[in-house]
Parts: sequence; structure tokens; C-alpha cells
Amino acid sequence: MSRDELVKKIAASAGISQKVASAALNAVLEGITESLKKGDKVSLVGFGSFSVAHRKARNGINPKTKKPLKIPARNVPVFKAGKNLKEAVKKAK
Repeated sequence: MSRDELVKKIAASAGISQKVASAALNAVLEGITESLKKGDKVSLVGFGSFSVAHRKARNGINPKTKKPLKIPARNVPVFKAGKNLKEAVKKAK
């Protein structure tokens, strides 16, 4: 599902215009992004939670040259699905 399809789905489900639905989606995504930038965790009960994980610096290998290289430490976003989401996906088949 693309962003446009999601906006249309939100607009149809909520009975609002696509412009308002797009603004609402943008607000939610900005809120999640800002919280993760601060290092906070965002929990949506039943859906899942977003958090930030720290990956340590490590050694890797360049696949083209086979030479070793250092991969720097960094923070990455992590999503963990909630119980309701897991069950809905499991029953989808």
C-alpha cells in the first residue's frame, strides 16, 4: 500500500477529505519521528511500538574488493509488532 492509498483509506474510513487525512497522517509520522529523534519510545497499544536501537561499530568486508573496513556505530529505528497486529497478519491466509 502506498502513501496515497493509505490517505484514501483514512479519508474513506473517517469520512473526511483526503487533504485532511493527509495532514493527519503527516502529523502522526512527524510526531513519531520527533519522539524517536529524542530517543523516546512510541507505543501504539495493539499495533506495535517504535524505538531506537544502538548498533555498535564493527568490522566488515567490502564485497567488491574483499578488503576490511570499519562500519561506524549508529542509531537505527526499530518496530516491534503488537499482539493484535501479529494475530491479524497470521489469520490473513
